[in-house]
Amino acid sequence: MTHHPDRPTDHPAEQPAEQPAERPAPGGQLSGKSSRQPAERPAASRAPERRTAGERPVTGQVAVRDADTTEAFTDTLTGRGLADALEDALEEAVSAAEPLQARAVRGVPASSGVMQRLRSDPETVERDLVKLVLTVVELIRQLMERQALRRVEDGSLTPEQERAYRDALTRAARTGYDLIRRGRPVLDAVEKAVTVLEDDPNFNAGRGAVFNTDAEHELDASIMNGRDLRAGAVAGVRNTRNPVSLARLVMEKSPHVMMAGRGADQFALRNGLPYTTQDYFWTQKRWDQLMAAKGRAQAKGGAGNGHTEVGGTVGAVGLDRSRDVAAATSTGGLTDKQVGRVGDSPIIGAGTYANNRTVAVSCTGTGEVFIRGTAAHDISALMEYGNQPVQAAAARVVTEKIPALGATGAAIALDARGNLAVPHSTKGVINAYVTRDGRVVTRLYDDETPVR
Repeated sequence: MTHHPDRPTDHPAEQPAEQPAERPAPGGQLSGKSSRQPAERPAASRAPERRTAGERPVTGQVAVRDADTTEAFTDTLTGRGLADALEDALEEAVSAAEPLQARAVRGVPASSGVMQRLRSDPETVERDLVKLVLTVVELIRQLMERQALRRVEDGSLTPEQERAYRDALTRAARTGYDLIRRGRPVLDAVEKAVTVLEDDPNFNAGRGAVFNTDAEHELDASIMNGRDLRAGAVAGVRNTRNPVSLARLVMEKSPHVMMAGRGADQFALRNGLPYTTQDYFWTQKRWDQLMAAKGRAQAKGGAGNGHTEVGGTVGAVGLDRSRDVAAATSTGGLTDKQVGRVGDSPIIGAGTYANNRTVAVSCTGTGEVFIRGTAAHDISALMEYGNQPVQAAAARVVTEKIPALGATGAAIALDARGNLAVPHSTKGVINAYVTRDGRVVTRLYDDETPVR
């Protein structure tokens, strides 16, 4: 989930030259995300207009190319979309084709530019027509490709599924934002926002977590306070209902930063966190995904490697009235993963990081690569030592460094001035944010959230 409102009037922030970062409003912000791949948007539910970069969330976030011929379509592509551009191109192609075929041009006067050019330079018109047809073909290809990008692994979202995702993101964003608005610390906001998503079976965290190769659930989570750099994390827990709350407990009730496995579950039980059996996390959808993954692995003659499902990790970043930032992340990992496998979500500096001097970050993607690239801390380092704005720093790590290491992913990053960035090298990232006036905006489709 993520949020991005207007820039706080009392804390002006630098904007990247190429594309300003999204921002929340003063007083506290909350942004969050889920890494589930974007779905194909049903025609009836397409957003009327895409929001421009530079928008900011509120005070509380729990955070085609061919020289002459295609130049005419550039503005159309960026302004109205491929479908409109394709329609315009086809109309122009028809208008140009009819006079070449010596047929009457309906609605085009004899003095039109096309007719004049045809009489004066038929070879040029024919050459331009060929280029135009090629452009139309390219537009069709891009349109088909874009529609493919709007699909998720298991098909398009139904209206009911879309409503369920938007409702869950709204509840999480509203939960965190309301806490900040009442003066609670940002750490409370990001924790509670994430627990909302852990309790929702649609997400790969808590109740809806995926299965490992032994058909068990092993859950990871982390949380970090930007004010003092304290952090807590858990890995491979099996019986704690809300792993992110256990991560906070590790931070506040122990001298440690991370606990794992049975010891972590026992620590939760001793400190009064809700304990549950494994069947609480079971969902039919995740079971079906495990069976499908094992079927594919068997067909290939090998064991599952856990690379069959990347999606559903949840996270939140926030900024409160004291200008403290915090971040939290929770996940069930990968479908059919090896028992004991741990990704980046519970690793401070890889999947989660927060520092009041710079930024709060929650990541999602191929965990092994995010660990190797220390992705979350790298965003902070580029801001602190390289003086880069959050949008540029986050985009450099997520859309350049991580792909160069052979993987994809996404992040939500909220700086101490309220600027929000949601870069992704995946097809998209489900996210939500809260505007200055308290309105929650949810974004499910790949064309709703800019790549950088």
